[in-house]
Amino acid sequence: MIATSNLSMRFSGRKLFEDVNVKFTPGNCYGLIGANGAGKSTFVKILSGEIDPTEGDVIFDKNKRMAVLKQDHFAHENDEVLNVILMGHKKLWEIIEERNAIYSKEEFSDEDGMRAAELEGEFAELNGWEAETEAEMLLTGLGIGADLHHKLMQELSEPEKVKVLLAQALFGNPDVLLLDEPTNGLDIKATAWLENFLMNLEDTTVIVISHDRHFLNKVCTHIADIDYGKIKMYVGNYDFWYESNQLMQTLIANKNKKLEQKRAELQEFIARFSANASKSSQATSRKKQLEKLQLEDMQVSNRKYPFIEFKSDREAGNNMLKVENLTKTIDGVKILDNVSFTINTGDKVVFLSKNDIVKTTLLSILAGEMEADSGTYTWGVTTSQAYMPKDNSEFFENFEYDLIDWLRQFSPDQHDAFVRGFLGRMLFSGEEATKKAKVLSGGEKVRCMLSKMMLSGANVLLFDNPTDHLDLESITSLNKALMKFNGTILFGAHDHEFIQTVANRIIEITPNGLVDKLMEYDEYISDIDLQEKIEAMYK
Repeated sequence: MIATSNLSMRFSGRKLFEDVNVKFTPGNCYGLIGANGAGKSTFVKILSGEIDPTEGDVIFDKNKRMAVLKQDHFAHENDEVLNVILMGHKKLWEIIEERNAIYSKEEFSDEDGMRAAELEGEFAELNGWEAETEAEMLLTGLGIGADLHHKLMQELSEPEKVKVLLAQALFGNPDVLLLDEPTNGLDIKATAWLENFLMNLEDTTVIVISHDRHFLNKVCTHIADIDYGKIKMYVGNYDFWYESNQLMQTLIANKNKKLEQKRAELQEFIARFSANASKSSQATSRKKQLEKLQLEDMQVSNRKYPFIEFKSDREAGNNMLKVENLTKTIDGVKILDNVSFTINTGDKVVFLSKNDIVKTTLLSILAGEMEADSGTYTWGVTTSQAYMPKDNSEFFENFEYDLIDWLRQFSPDQHDAFVRGFLGRMLFSGEEATKKAKVLSGGEKVRCMLSKMMLSGANVLLFDNPTDHLDLESITSLNKALMKFNGTILFGAHDHEFIQTVANRIIEITPNGLVDKLMEYDEYISDIDLQEKIEAMYK
């Protein structure tokens, strides 16, 4: 168990949360949610002891073990992969190092023998004899093959390092497990494996931050919501919290609306008849009723949903897109090899690949941002395209002016009032609209790119990982907007829920060619799992 007592945190006079008293119990998985800047990562750092709160305490038994997902991917460059996993259990690793040091001595004293015997006992108590096997199973489950287990970390790719650090946190059955964005960089199989691993933990308290709604729905038994400067606990997964929260806000708003109507009626009666002697007693009665009317205390939430809506200026004809034998080599590596497919009007296609560069290259070529080495692609004459690249830095880094002038470049209406109104819908209201474009955060830049696309009136939308950098509220708004969009969408993404609810067609680019299926994402994954099981039976 881990808990907080009267916990408060302030930065430069700004309150993140105050007087927080929450308890996280064993066997449960808590999804920690809140708007960007609400303090999710800060709260996890306080729980782990990395930073101290302004006031209050964290209550945690020092005899219990806590594991934290590390974000420094270069911390173990000269260490062997398998050893990095074992380092996740600090006490066990200290025993292993001392034990190895004693056994490597050329002269072995009686004292060394006694100490070695003590260490052997502690090693066995901590399940040391099974440690390497467990570490290997974790690595294999996350897609790190046996050929990499004894390599140095510096020999691994960035995605592989991410998986190793995740395995380090999961190792050794910790009592408390703190995970900040554990699915970042994970492929479909690794994410599914992690979901099953966490769901099968029995005595561990898990606290996780994630923008992946599908992941939160699969693993969470509770939602801890940071809002109003407090942390409120809800039983259930993310969808249950979302529906409950929306319903509660609607009920309170409706109740307040009725009370406001009643208040207006009473005020009108009092104003009309307070000077009328025959009606004065009734007016006095109405005044007392008015004094008793209480509006619900609807606190202002940190959580804000942008208004995202894509409307095409014209309908596209039947000829949408024909791709024939596209080939592209980058730095001597063939990324696309004779890729061919046809896109139909109304298709909402997700492109899948184990290598993100494949998807980025294809979308970039189709958007006219990159040239193929060979092959052709032909857009229908009635089509118009809007594209959001994965790397949007070129749109902002050399722009010296504010957001109003930035968006004005892409607006058919040049008036300040129109541009400001549009920015306001995307949560850039008041002084926010006068921010310098080049100093925006990652999430703010994505919202600006979405504004640019909305203004385009295009009937074909191309996205390369659009949910990167967005908070849950913006992801939800974008998700709903694309579900409503009646045009054609081509996109790459990692967000399971986003793909499942938007895509009606799957195109996976593999080393052996294209897999093209007209089906939903969950159905496609099920087909892959079934095929792999059948193949395993015949091996």
